[in-house]
Amino acid sequence: MTVAIIDYGSGNLRSAEKAFQRMSAETTGEDIVVSGDAEVVRKTDRIVLPGVGAYADCRRGLDAAEGMVEVLEERAHKGGVPFLGVCVGMQLMATVGREHRDTDGLDWIPGEVVALRPNDDDLKIPHMGWNELTLGDPHPLFEGIEAGAHAYFVHSYHLRPRNPEHRLAHVAYGELVTAAVGKGNLVGTQFHPEKSQDTGLRLIANFLNWTP
Repeated sequence: MTVAIIDYGSGNLRSAEKAFQRMSAETTGEDIVVSGDAEVVRKTDRIVLPGVGAYADCRRGLDAAEGMVEVLEERAHKGGVPFLGVCVGMQLMATVGREHRDTDGLDWIPGEVVALRPNDDDLKIPHMGWNELTLGDPHPLFEGIEAGAHAYFVHSYHLRPRNPEHRLAHVAYGELVTAAVGKGNLVGTQFHPEKSQDTGLRLIANFLNWTP
């Protein structure tokens, strides 16, 4: 069994790779590969799409990875392979991103990626640091993670799902901010599991054990 962390030029993936390797060694024993090769990703059993930076840049980088979007459609969106998007990787699951200009997303989770607009001038943008999770309906991704657990965020935009049932968790930051989404075999976190200490490691372990 193999987990692919997709490398499409969006940031340093070493910390994510190490976190997944650690939890795999403690749980399922799956091999963790970091690859930008669509054919490698096609053959894996779980897929992780990270992402940092601007939405349009990440979409452009993903499109530039030959065959990658097609493989994601085939294996994750239509094929039922467990998929985890992280930060902008989660945002790319939306219908459209509205950072600076409108950019098409993968349209797996109907909704839009919009700017954070906290109603408190003391709350700075980007939203950077630890925040308390408020969990929605029970989901295997959050098994063993209690409401109020802290996760680490660095972002200025968030995914606003059209269907509130797709929001698995949120945080308060002068408004309701989406922290995690899910639909079928597709899940995503706005926070960084690899930087969220025990909460993030438990979530990674849950993803590795998850059978949608």
